[in-house]
Amino acid sequence: MAVPVAGKRGSREVGKSPVDTEAAREAENASPLPGFPASPPPDDRVNILLVDDQPANLVALEAMLQGLGQNLIKAESGREALKWLLTHECAVILLDVKMPEMDGFETATLIRQRDKSRHTPILFLTAADNSQTHAVRGYAVGAVDYLVKPVVPEFVRSKVAVFVELAKKSELLRRQTQLLVESEHAARGLAETRAELVRDLEHKNRELESFSYAISHDLRAPLRRIDSFSRAVLESQSERLDEQGRRYLERVREASQHMSQLIDDVLYLSRVTRADLRDHDVDLSALATLILSRLKESEPAREAEIKVRPGVIVSGDGQLLRIALENLLENAWKFTSKQPESRIEFGMTQASGEPTYFVRDNGAGFDMAYADRLFGPFQRLHPQGEFAGSGIGLATVQRIIHRHGGQVWAEGLVGQGATFQFTLGRARA
Repeated sequence: MAVPVAGKRGSREVGKSPVDTEAAREAENASPLPGFPASPPPDDRVNILLVDDQPANLVALEAMLQGLGQNLIKAESGREALKWLLTHECAVILLDVKMPEMDGFETATLIRQRDKSRHTPILFLTAADNSQTHAVRGYAVGAVDYLVKPVVPEFVRSKVAVFVELAKKSELLRRQTQLLVESEHAARGLAETRAELVRDLEHKNRELESFSYAISHDLRAPLRRIDSFSRAVLESQSERLDEQGRRYLERVREASQHMSQLIDDVLYLSRVTRADLRDHDVDLSALATLILSRLKESEPAREAEIKVRPGVIVSGDGQLLRIALENLLENAWKFTSKQPESRIEFGMTQASGEPTYFVRDNGAGFDMAYADRLFGPFQRLHPQGEFAGSGIGLATVQRIIHRHGGQVWAEGLVGQGATFQFTLGRARA
């Protein structure tokens, strides 16, 4: 059914119809122009601009379109509409043709001249002239349709709903495109950052190699001279030295030898960190048996109970895993040296469904309060005079295990031994 809208006299339509009061109350919820109070619209709503110099016509249009659930913006002249479009966007414009000062055709022409509203759909509404000449003129200034009053509400709603949906999909596409562009920029920035980090890492590796070379040649040479001259003094001037003098020189030699050993250990740790991994099957049981046999040969008179679980085979770098196992077993051998009967065990268990390998001993143990210091370079929990060492061994073990994708940890009690356990990300049961 057609809905009548207010007519005009001269430049104004005639035959004004009464406006339904219920429709008017519904239309009060429409968003006014800037300068009037309005609540912020939800994110998923779009603006529909209604332009007519007759408030009654605006109310009728509002009542007609209220069911679409969008923001209905009212403008009573072409100038008000243009002013609002300076700062806002809308999905569709319903524009009256016959208006004083500036008619719909002039308003549409100015709307099309602005970049923000150049492509906004315009629906012309008129009751003054239904000739083809006016319709052609309407389409010429960029209208998408030319509707003659009285109009059918359902017909208008369906047309406006199409443009509302189109606006929403266009906005969604714009946002997705923006996100894609931002993602591409972020990915490009990440790639550039990664390349810069790789270059920086390569530069630091070269500096580390140069530093290692300087340590191995420039720092060890003075230490060798200190040791050799101290030894020469002890041998050539021993008759002139008293017991205290000889003891001082011996301490000088011990200190220079210890410093030389620390330098060797640091270089060794550096090489372990930078070495390439070569994967193959590694028999940890055979390695443990060989290492412990050599330790027993070095102290044949020492009583020690050795237990090695057979058939423990993993996938990893055989050379690096041998170094890790040597450090763990040599530690166990060293820290059980003061026990009347040493017990050292290498084995495997399951923890949370993952193979876990361990070295257990009944030696000096350690206080669990300091367990976090065990794997730090140069961190020692026992005095040098009690158990010799540089504090590099366990740091080397940790780096090797981490390079294999595993974890290493320790448990112990003072005077009751220690257990070092580790996993391998590439382990095989």
